[in-house]
Amino acid sequence: MTGYVFTAGGVSTRLPAPVSWTFQYTAGVPCDSFQLRCIWEGENAVRPAEWATFQALEGNEVKFTGVVDECETVRTAEGSYFEVSGRGMAARLLDNEALSQDYEIATLADILRDHVTPYGVAVGAQDAMGAVSQFSVAAGSSEWSVLYDFARYYNGIYPRFDQLGRLILTPWSNEARVALDSTVPVTRLVCRDRRYGVLSQVVVRDRYQNWTETVNNPSFQALGGQRRQVITMPGKGQYQAMRYSGQFQLEQSAAEQLRLEVEVPKLFFAKPGDLVQLAQPDWGRNGQYRVAQAQVGQDERGAWTVLELAPPDMVL
Repeated sequence: MTGYVFTAGGVSTRLPAPVSWTFQYTAGVPCDSFQLRCIWEGENAVRPAEWATFQALEGNEVKFTGVVDECETVRTAEGSYFEVSGRGMAARLLDNEALSQDYEIATLADILRDHVTPYGVAVGAQDAMGAVSQFSVAAGSSEWSVLYDFARYYNGIYPRFDQLGRLILTPWSNEARVALDSTVPVTRLVCRDRRYGVLSQVVVRDRYQNWTETVNNPSFQALGGQRRQVITMPGKGQYQAMRYSGQFQLEQSAAEQLRLEVEVPKLFFAKPGDLVQLAQPDWGRNGQYRVAQAQVGQDERGAWTVLELAPPDMVL
């Protein structure tokens, strides 16, 4: 693994070979992140305070692109080292607050022009998205939340970033499939059932049209789950109704009800969005899952990938 850091002016520095590193890839939320530890020789031409962005290559392939958040230099009796850490390119949208405004009709081009491209974020693959009438940007919203609302709540597309740091605006692909059967060495396998946070019922109230809708989660209720949420609809146009609808809230609350964690002693075994066919012997939770997060690293344990798996139709 070879790491490079860049100043705001574009001056690059090749980092020493890392003694350990970790990359965290997500499905868009939370933000991707990275951490590298290297031997510090004190001969770098660029001061760490000037490092603005980071990129990692495995061979000739880019594996991570992001922004530098922190660099720590440590000197001990055993030697000196430094750690550099940061987040993926979504950080540029998360860290910037949007100007509150109302669009009579908002298109994807409007959203990208006003809330994405001003921060040096490149757009990779994108799907066609319909215009949204009466789209409002609330005061205090981050640029990421504006993009997320437009893409996720209106079109059902999860905005996310690829390893080159480009924004991806396409549906999940079902073509990338990974087999996790008895031929794959698995060093750790965990299944977590979580009840906390899962909603059993959502009551949606619309003060403007004077109606109330109740949506139930019968599968969770059958398990004895009791957690009701009451939502009062804002009067902000049809796309907002999707965000506050009872069914969407039920599905989102259950997104982490079932998660599996699999550790494989291989680098870059799978990435978020990939479909995994789990078929492990003596394991009662086999089936098809989607990768929600992937953590890849190399340290004193060797090389490894930790996958967090969710049901394939997960709602984030």
